[in-house]
Amino acid sequence: MATVDVVIINFTLYSRLAKEVNMKNFMDQDFLLDTETAKHLYHDYAEKMPIVDYHCHINPQEIYEDKKFDNITQVWLGGDHYKWRQIRSNGVPEKLITGNESTDREKFDAWAATMPKLIGNPLYSWSHLELQKYFGYTGHLSPETADEVWNLTKEKLSSDELSVRNIIRNSNVKVICTTDDPIDSLEWHIKLREVADLGFSVLPAWRPDKATNIEKTDYNEYIQKLSSVSGVSVKDFESLKTALKNRLDFFNENGCSVSDHGVDFVYYYPADDAAIDAIMKKKLAGDEISLTEQYQYKTALLLFLGREYHRLNWVMQLHFGCKRNNNTAMFNKLGPDTGFDSISGYAPADQLANFLDALTLTDELPKVILYSLNPNDDAAIGTIIGCFQDSSATGKVQQGSAWWFNDHYEGMRAQMKSLAALGCFGNFNGMLTDSRSFLSYTRHDYFRRILCVLVGEWVESGQYPNDDKALKELVENISFNNAVRYFGFEIK
Repeated sequence: MATVDVVIINFTLYSRLAKEVNMKNFMDQDFLLDTETAKHLYHDYAEKMPIVDYHCHINPQEIYEDKKFDNITQVWLGGDHYKWRQIRSNGVPEKLITGNESTDREKFDAWAATMPKLIGNPLYSWSHLELQKYFGYTGHLSPETADEVWNLTKEKLSSDELSVRNIIRNSNVKVICTTDDPIDSLEWHIKLREVADLGFSVLPAWRPDKATNIEKTDYNEYIQKLSSVSGVSVKDFESLKTALKNRLDFFNENGCSVSDHGVDFVYYYPADDAAIDAIMKKKLAGDEISLTEQYQYKTALLLFLGREYHRLNWVMQLHFGCKRNNNTAMFNKLGPDTGFDSISGYAPADQLANFLDALTLTDELPKVILYSLNPNDDAAIGTIIGCFQDSSATGKVQQGSAWWFNDHYEGMRAQMKSLAALGCFGNFNGMLTDSRSFLSYTRHDYFRRILCVLVGEWVESGQYPNDDKALKELVENISFNNAVRYFGFEIK
């Protein structure tokens, strides 16, 4: 063999060995942590902090009943439209996604077949973090490992260790805020308060979208239900405000301190109460209302509710920038929240600023968190929030964490970098699950790793001092303490 051939072979072997030495293990304890500073901040500080999940969609009844799941499909795929979108993208028939005619195992196999194709997708990371944390599985899910994962998770789920309450306890969760309609009885929240050894708090969160969405076909029916529950006959805007105030006080008495609104954008089409009365009466009479009238009504109602939140010292969360139910045929078949939503390109920053200004003019601006599904809105939000800060609360007006289509590695980094560049990053309230699954608390782990990576980069590049005391406080605050302080939660 020629000398040159030997050199080439040796170089090839050297290159291969070098790659193997430098290649990181699949999602090990240092997953995503690419600097020594990041590893230190995560393992010594962030990882140990409890969790406050101040916005989610889990069912409080299942917590009270301490539900146990028969298999991984029930806890993993039931209601998870994030996963449903990707399974559809893999060309899988709907009956294996949401259909009642397929078995849980068939649905699981459809997800297992999809997983290997999701490189770069946060669902790939989240799913494996969940398998690691709750089931001790360190492999990767694929059609070849589907039997192993199915059997392992089924066995583990049959134990008390993975009942709903123990999942929450073992995840070090201290506060959960659910999503609740104003007409809700809060029966399960009330019962949970009476459980002496629960170890965490389950609090209601006010979500008045059905009272807000006057354009919907079921609005009049909803108003009838609100009238019945509140004891107030709602026939105009004034009586609507009275009915809602009745329910607000009921929620407040039962531990609620958080509201949440899903709006197309933050409206500012001001009109007097007489005009709003006329719009409501028109709708209640069964007549059509114009788009401008819709926006006028929504503006008036959100302003009223903002003032009430200020009175009660609640937090107002505004989620916007989503175009929902794009696939009409599938909406007619499956209804909302089934995976057919997208980012909207319309969220006027001027109206958002004017809305906040209107509440500020009467000194009735509550604490507010703004979430836009469109990352192009980050800079606008970052500059708007700085206009409405005051000494009544630290970080009174906040940009929320990267939401929905943005809660992936690059999306979280982009949101945090924008907030840091334009605002006061150290007061950031951090992560929430926004989830329907009890296994989703690993999203906090994912977020905290990315947080520590970003902070570590700033330190190791000399942009921030290697001051361990300051870094510890920063990371622990964003992970947990800021949210506790901001919402005023009592930790059990």
